[in-house]
Amino acid sequence: MAGQEDTNYSLKQLIKMAKAKHADVRIGKKGITEGVINEIKRRLEDHKVVKVKIGIDVDDKREFAKKVAELAGAKLIEVRGFTFILAKKDVSD
Repeated sequence: MAGQEDTNYSLKQLIKMAKAKHADVRIGKKGITEGVINEIKRRLEDHKVVKVKIGIDVDDKREFAKKVAELAGAKLIEVRGFTFILAKKDVSD
């Protein structure tokens, strides 16, 4: 339902909207679990862009975000502090 609304926006518009809202998914003390990756995949399928919050201490946030993107089959758009944005790989501008 909500995913259908998102198809009317370009990738740039979806990224801009994701930046303005709270994180969709939080990675907690259990780290990168299968459940977290599945949730990210599901949200990418529905919304094309997902904002993720890192809720644990990591050495390199960018490398952590890249690993999550790779596991979820997504494209890493931006890393800011403990938050990063992923987009579905097959979505173009």
